[in-house]
Amino acid sequence: MTKTRRGPIRAAVPLIPAAALAALAALVTGCSADADRDGDGRPESAGRAALAADAGTGATPDKARIAENVKSALEVRISTGEGRFGSGTHSPCASSSPKVFTEECGEAADYTREAARFALDEIDGRSGFATLGTTARKLDKAAATYRDLGCAKNPAAADARKACLDPAAVVAQGFSDLRDGANLGLAGK
Repeated sequence: MTKTRRGPIRAAVPLIPAAALAALAALVTGCSADADRDGDGRPESAGRAALAADAGTGATPDKARIAENVKSALEVRISTGEGRFGSGTHSPCASSSPKVFTEECGEAADYTREAARFALDEIDGRSGFATLGTTARKLDKAAATYRDLGCAKNPAAADARKACLDPAAVVAQGFSDLRDGANLGLAGK
């Protein structure tokens, strides 16, 4: 004989739509520019107030256009680099790659560094690109460290090889991180 539990299941079913509606209501009111007209000092309120103020002056479309242009220009470099070198675990600089101590990873590091510097040049003096700036500086430093340590020349010493793994891993993840930074730039972050 099979025991059926209909009572608790029936009670839970009406709660699911109610929970979904509550979450949707919170999302809609939280994203509304009218939710906090005066601003209460919290970063999200200040951001909404700034966006509302910019909407009246036309500044938001310019910022959005600039962010889109930066993202588009950077995406060309990212896509080219991914096509040539791979990304993440498919990169020659991935910690698990047999090519991590070869010139192929060195070339990937150089290309990633160029993309990072391009991003820094594009966003220089512009607000709304904090994440992209941080990411690009980190990549620039990691690629330089990889080269400075001589990692592409297959170092024999265990401590030298170990020192190469962190910057190589940052380079391997670099294209994805740059893309994420550019996407966050569209949101002014």
